[in-house]
Amino acid sequence: MEDKRRCFSLSQNKFLQHWCVILFLSSLAILPLTQSFNYGKALSKSLLYFESQRSGRLPYNQRVTWRHHSGLTDGLEQGVDLVGGYYDAGDNVKFGLPMAFTITMLSWGVIEYGDEISSAGEYTHALEAIKWGTDYFIKAHTHPNVLWVEVGDGDTDHYCWQRPEDMTTSRQAYKVDEKNPGSEVAGETAAAMAAASIVFRKTNPHYSHLLLQHAEQLFEFGDKFRGKYDESVRVVKGYYPSVSGFKDELLWAAFWLYKATDKEDYLRYALEKANEFGGITWAITEFSWDVKFPALQIIASMLLTEENHREMGFKLVFEQYRSKAEYYLCACLNKNNGSNVNRTPAGLLYIRQWNNMQYVTNAAFLLTVYSDYLRASNQRLRCDRGKVGPEEVLLFARSQADYILGANPMGMSYLVGYGSRYPQRMHHRGASIESYKENKGFIGCTQGYDYWYPRNDPNPNVVAGALVGGPDQMDRFCDDRKNFMQTEACTYNTASLVGVLAKLHGVEEEDGYLNTPLLASS
Repeated sequence: MEDKRRCFSLSQNKFLQHWCVILFLSSLAILPLTQSFNYGKALSKSLLYFESQRSGRLPYNQRVTWRHHSGLTDGLEQGVDLVGGYYDAGDNVKFGLPMAFTITMLSWGVIEYGDEISSAGEYTHALEAIKWGTDYFIKAHTHPNVLWVEVGDGDTDHYCWQRPEDMTTSRQAYKVDEKNPGSEVAGETAAAMAAASIVFRKTNPHYSHLLLQHAEQLFEFGDKFRGKYDESVRVVKGYYPSVSGFKDELLWAAFWLYKATDKEDYLRYALEKANEFGGITWAITEFSWDVKFPALQIIASMLLTEENHREMGFKLVFEQYRSKAEYYLCACLNKNNGSNVNRTPAGLLYIRQWNNMQYVTNAAFLLTVYSDYLRASNQRLRCDRGKVGPEEVLLFARSQADYILGANPMGMSYLVGYGSRYPQRMHHRGASIESYKENKGFIGCTQGYDYWYPRNDPNPNVVAGALVGGPDQMDRFCDDRKNFMQTEACTYNTASLVGVLAKLHGVEEEDGYLNTPLLASS
């Protein structure tokens, strides 16, 4: 039964589709009506995931032991030390924009829910995950107006199926500078380092100050030398192109620098540029590594209640930011009269086919943070179809987390390593090949594709905490290594989930099982 239920509707074979639908419907009958989850355990798995994605020389306390050192000559050809950082997904390229977004979201989660992460015994691991990224950004920012934004390239990397420890593909490094600008990646890296500086302010003040220096320089660079990074680094176009442009990243960075420095100049920038840069004109139903508008609109709207901000003379701009933030949140809750975010029949938010879970966790995080804001300020979310209290907002965010952890028609946890049933064949080079610890012999490019990639057996290594792309619009999922749209995981999928799980763990610890009456006192 397990093998027969693996794949759904990806084949054009009509009989197979019919058989899969029968099996899918039969699976509905065996699901429990209510389920409870160990959010603390899921949080621990999520933070462990980032150790699986590490590039560079692994530390003595590395817990994911099937991984080994890799990318030790990154940057050597260009005369710069670019060893470290994270591989973004199931390949061996280091992409700067999604890596920076990953660190921004991890940092935001720790800023909001550091106490809950501590109570789960995971605070040190959370800081280690952030610092592995920021250490790399410090190396990559070699001059105030130079940022190295990619090592390797997707085209050559995707011709090979190799463990990162065996890489024979190109490790060419790419940068943005004054003549080849990249305001998106400069802005996002500034945001990441500013947010991380807040995280390390108490535990490592010198490091926090260093991060802030880099963040301010990067913001100035990105703003002064404006341009799309995928025009300067064209090899990224097929993988992480900038569709939304750079204006959202500049606003996003300005808000984070304001939060990190309390300098009014950064806030004034985000308010004065609000109309020109789309901050108060774009009503968006998607938050991602590319599109930052909903999140920055939410940050702005949460500043509205602070008296000193009202006195700046930008009250109308703040209210316009809040209107757009409410549009996004209400769209997630299906409370707009106009456009709402689609859902699967079982209730999962559904944006698009490829790696949909990234949009789910990002939305769940923003809903979770805003529910806390509503509760603290004694407000309700204003939607076309009525006002929504903080309890209902958090309950919906929780429904998305629960779906991820197993409350879905497939009865599957999409968080690898959590629960008794999770994807066994995720699209991940290192996971799908015998570990370096078990076999130190070289495994070549074509050997990986010929032998390891097409195997039907489960991956020999479990990437615990990886959140795969997830099911299709009908809640169907095919656990197949070749099905990269559904079985590949990315760092930014899990990064936003960390904060959500931390919040749910905290509520569960305080009140017992999470339910509506208890949320108000959380």
